[in-house]
Amino acid sequence: MIGGGYVGLVSAACFAEFGNDVSVVEIDPARLAALRDGRIPIYEPGLDTLVADNIRAGRLSFGHDIAAAVRGAEAIFIAVGTPPRNGDGQADLTYVHEAARQIARAMSDYAVIVTKSTVPVGTSRRIAEIMRQTCPDLAFDVASNPEFLREGNAIGDFMKPDRVIVGLDEDAPDGGARARAVLGSLYRPLSLIEAPVLFVKLETAELTKYASNSFLAMKISFINEMADLCERVGANVHDLARGMGLDGRIGRKFLHPGPGYGGSCFPKDTLALTRIAQEAGTPTRLIEATVGVNDARKVAMASRIVAACGGSVQGRTIAVLGLTFKPETDDMREAPSIPILVRLAERGADIRAFDPVGMAAARPHLPPAITYCDSALDAARGADVLVVLTEWNAFRALSPVHLATAMRGRTIVDLRNIFDPAAMRGAGFTYNSVGRP
Repeated sequence: MIGGGYVGLVSAACFAEFGNDVSVVEIDPARLAALRDGRIPIYEPGLDTLVADNIRAGRLSFGHDIAAAVRGAEAIFIAVGTPPRNGDGQADLTYVHEAARQIARAMSDYAVIVTKSTVPVGTSRRIAEIMRQTCPDLAFDVASNPEFLREGNAIGDFMKPDRVIVGLDEDAPDGGARARAVLGSLYRPLSLIEAPVLFVKLETAELTKYASNSFLAMKISFINEMADLCERVGANVHDLARGMGLDGRIGRKFLHPGPGYGGSCFPKDTLALTRIAQEAGTPTRLIEATVGVNDARKVAMASRIVAACGGSVQGRTIAVLGLTFKPETDDMREAPSIPILVRLAERGADIRAFDPVGMAAARPHLPPAITYCDSALDAARGADVLVVLTEWNAFRALSPVHLATAMRGRTIVDLRNIFDPAAMRGAGFTYNSVGRP
């Protein structure tokens, strides 16, 4: 597994749990030292135990030497970063291409080179070209195996997936049969739970990840627009979403209104898909609109908070609950909290924030004047307004009476709809939520 980041580490630990011998190559010295000591540099429930168990069992190891790691390997996964390029939003494949060169120089026996990173269409074939240019006599196949791991539930998603997508090179001399045998064997443990393993063309696999994430992002933006409409006409967005979601063709998931999507996948993948489509001459207008709606959403949420404060947050103390883009992770990438809190700070707000696990990760992204608190009630102490930005379960159980006792003001802006409006009104709050009367 080339890369010990989120995708590489979770995948490596889960493959090891299947009974495979897995070597992880990580070039960052601090991260490598932490992994060797069993310290997990990311927050993901259950991952620390899974890694520790498989290190003890001798199935999982960490190092920096690609040559040692690939020696005798049947499958070599590339799980390095593919950040958006500055300027055009397309995925930056610098690390992927360099990994391919290093693998080619280190290989001696046949192996399947598998892209686990999210990459544009054509990347797997480009990897094959790079490897042949580097070492023309190598015996290998390429494959694409995109990940569909939700942060906060990654281990469950790997062990009990909705599907596994494997892209094969149908133009290979054997039509991809040898690669299919290797990867089919690797995923055989999932046959016990009858998880679908779909073998498709390379290009189909590469595009499926982008298409899936973009469709889910589109659902989020759609329900956010419906929430705005519900507020104008007096409807309830939760009842609306339930009425829609009970239709099996639509489904209930991702119909939850909020301040916009964030994280490591949706913003990056929607932007990348629009670039892929434009380059192919088939623009994706729906996805382009989704990107625009989401960007505007975050700005609108900051304005909503200002409006709830009477039109100005100058000198107001605002308590913020939740900073990460979603619960059960410390990931701050593209978190809605960033543009929202930057705008509030620019307008003179005094911000007191609490997040159960994300405050250390949040500091580099947020204004330096923010006060980080020890608990939700600590953040609420003396606040004029309480704002909910991330729906951590611990926040749902907060007592309205205790909040009222801690706060100076009586205004709540709940951008995740975690509180009961009647209970908040009963405690004397002016309660603002999303898409509810």
